[in-house]
Amino acid sequence: MDQRSAGQQDYVDRLIGAMERTHEPDVTEAKALAYRLRRLAHRLETDIKRELAPHGIELWELELLACLIRSGPDHRLSAGRLMAQLQLTSGAITNRVARLEGKGWLVREVDPNDRRSVLVTLTPAGYERALEVFSIKTDAEFSLLASIPPDAQRRINEDLRSVLITLEGPA
Repeated sequence: MDQRSAGQQDYVDRLIGAMERTHEPDVTEAKALAYRLRRLAHRLETDIKRELAPHGIELWELELLACLIRSGPDHRLSAGRLMAQLQLTSGAITNRVARLEGKGWLVREVDPNDRRSVLVTLTPAGYERALEVFSIKTDAEFSLLASIPPDAQRRINEDLRSVLITLEGPA
């Protein structure tokens, strides 16, 4: 039995209830999904940040380090590729890379094949730092989503993948 049929409602049910009189059912379902996705994303980010804080690393720092780790054995990407993968502006990438370079977690250098491009490379210290805290983020994600059975997680993932491919194109 789902939560709504059991008489339980969440915050979004209240919002949508007020809209049902003025919107078509398909519109209210889309709005409900959008609200829930935003609320869940906010909750995930907030809880993960709280778990990482005692370990002296911010979520954005870990995400940038992880991006470089996934880039292959040389752990190097151009600033432009980082910008695209992290969905940030060039100014944000420049700022973040400078901050992590200051911590000794990565280095910047001019691309010898294209002097207009900057290459960002993970240092051994950055690699070690990321490995130290990856499990904290993973544990927080798992804990927050544990109430969703694995089969439902797979279905949700499939549906969201379809939406993202439609919006962004295939990887």
